Amino acid sequence: MDIAVIGSNNVDLITYINRMPREGETLEAPKFQMGCGGKGANQAIAAARLGSSVLMLTRVGNDVFAENTVANFAANGVDTAHVLRTEASSGVAPIFVDPEGRNSILIVKGANGLLSPEDVADAAEDLAKTKLIVLQLEIPLETVYAAIEFGNARGIPVLLNPAPAHPELDLDHIKGCDYFMPNESELALLTGMPVENPEQAEEAARSLLDAGIRNIVVTLGSRGALWINESQTKRIPAAPVAAVDTTGAGDAFIGCFSHCLVSGNDLTGGDLTGGDSASSDRDMAAPGDVESALTAACRYAADSVTRLGTQTSYATREEFMAKTD
Repeated sequence: MDIAVIGSNNVDLITYINRMPREGETLEAPKFQMGCGGKGANQAIAAARLGSSVLMLTRVGNDVFAENTVANFAANGVDTAHVLRTEASSGVAPIFVDPEGRNSILIVKGANGLLSPEDVADAAEDLAKTKLIVLQLEIPLETVYAAIEFGNARGIPVLLNPAPAHPELDLDHIKGCDYFMPNESELALLTGMPVENPEQAEEAARSLLDAGIRNIVVTLGSRGALWINESQTKRIPAAPVAAVDTTGAGDAFIGCFSHCLVSGNDLTGGDLTGGDSASSDRDMAAPGDVESALTAACRYAADSVTRLGTQTSYATREEFMAKTD
């Protein structure tokens, strides 16, 4: 197994709007769409569509949405052995998308809020066989911390996407992360520093290096990404596109980046693994190869915003390669 995604799943309830209603106002919206989402599920689906073998550790509810969520994982090649049933509602995410493709999102955690450190321990045998653990913050913080500790104890690289940003996130608990990947607003909230341009993003990201995180990658939307560690700073340009719907673009970025880390970067011809050794080498990616993986991730995320929806906007490996040949 290549990647273990420990995180959330949601049912996306997407409303396309002309504008947001004011308080007390009722507006007619032109279109509604329902789909599968959740940051963890999105990242798992993106990586799986690009060809990685992906295990998903998550909880679904006892309602009508659960069967569809499990079927969607299976249809996309994600291992569902650790998709756990829960006496609760499934997670849902009402999403509002304006004509410029900008989105506003509400999250109702439901069963996601019940994913526990014990669930990580119960899945230990299968998790230990993976090359990368991917985490987000739509599950309890103690479960995130337990997963980081699990990866550190077994030499498995850990990627944390601190989304949605949580003001109570303890930097001491996440210093074992190999990749810490916030967007601009998340970085601002977590550091208490302004992040209104790439220069401020660099300064804020550097303040996190003291927490012991190896690599910080700040996603900057249409301005690409910023990668910082103790030895270097790199700015990765975005691919210019006409955005239709930016929902899930950050998850597309992380799913693609994760795939490139474990696959030898087969999307651009790089070699991230140093051969076919899989395992627990925490330094599996050389600096130049990480940069090429970030470049591929920027292109993949940009491609996703040219289509409507979240997971429905994620290209398969074949589709993506056809556009980049």
